[in-house]
Amino acid sequence: MPLLLQQIMYMERRMLLKRMALLGLAAAIPFKQTLSAAFFKSSKRPFHRFNLGELELTVITDGHISLSPVQPHFPNGNEAQEKELLRKSFRPTEAVDLGMNILLIKKGTELILLDTGTGGSFGPDSGWLLASLSDAGMEPAQITAIVISHAHPDHIGGLLSATGAFVFPNATIHMSAVEHAFWMAPQQDFSKSKFQDKKLLETFATAIRKVLTTIQPKLHLFQNNSILFNCLRMQLAPGHTPGHTITYVFSGKEEMVHIADLMHSDVLLFPHPEWGFDGDTDIQLAATTRKQVLAILAQTQTKVFGYHLPWPGIGHVRTQGEGYEWIAETYAFPG
Repeated sequence: MPLLLQQIMYMERRMLLKRMALLGLAAAIPFKQTLSAAFFKSSKRPFHRFNLGELELTVITDGHISLSPVQPHFPNGNEAQEKELLRKSFRPTEAVDLGMNILLIKKGTELILLDTGTGGSFGPDSGWLLASLSDAGMEPAQITAIVISHAHPDHIGGLLSATGAFVFPNATIHMSAVEHAFWMAPQQDFSKSKFQDKKLLETFATAIRKVLTTIQPKLHLFQNNSILFNCLRMQLAPGHTPGHTITYVFSGKEEMVHIADLMHSDVLLFPHPEWGFDGDTDIQLAATTRKQVLAILAQTQTKVFGYHLPWPGIGHVRTQGEGYEWIAETYAFPG
């Protein structure tokens, strides 16, 4: 233990004993034993579990992705303005960190996973899903269904192992019919994307098509506004991809919206949804969708879950000036 920390603890212990003695309680409590106890240690990753009506929801993590430098990832933004916003929020100005928060829903005997992360294809800071799932007390074979918000590699990468086997052998897989049709077409239109490396997009498209072909026996396609498992309403939110879907999770009178990849920064895109993200297939359509959805969320004050927002990705949207702000829920302990 660092010497400074030892000194602070010693002083705090003396002060606490003095105050408790004044209250006549010092003799009644074994303070030496209490205050000399070992710090809590855990080798497990944090997970967050809570109830929504009769549903049990668990947030687990697939790790994170660091985007550095910040530009060109928010291509319609002003670099000086972006750095100022990051600085005012006490964030690094040279990078934006994207969490990968994955939602698991327990409904009776069903365990429904929303997206599957990267599968480790984005380096050692990603691909934590299976370890995180285990930390939360569950195994891949227990998952009964997987709902895919869209087919980008950081959302479908965990479906198959390195050998092409199903990671979740007992799960059905559900995806928007619009999304499936886009990626299974012989050619994808990326002309409205501001992603600079179009060759890489084509490589992604080939890999995505291979995954979708492999999972075909387990795949079920849904339409806009479909109800799945009597607790999920699937709403098309196009732009990031043509079939990008947000999910209304509901039980009784309670509801939470899983906004998937609508937002890639709590600091930059809430106040400036028009700045866009270079991963958007159609950056203008994505900006329009983002503004529409944020307006609804701010008006209805519905609880929100974001895949790429800071852990655990839960909060609310509030209007601020001509834009919006993210009000994160806070927790005393990350469990």
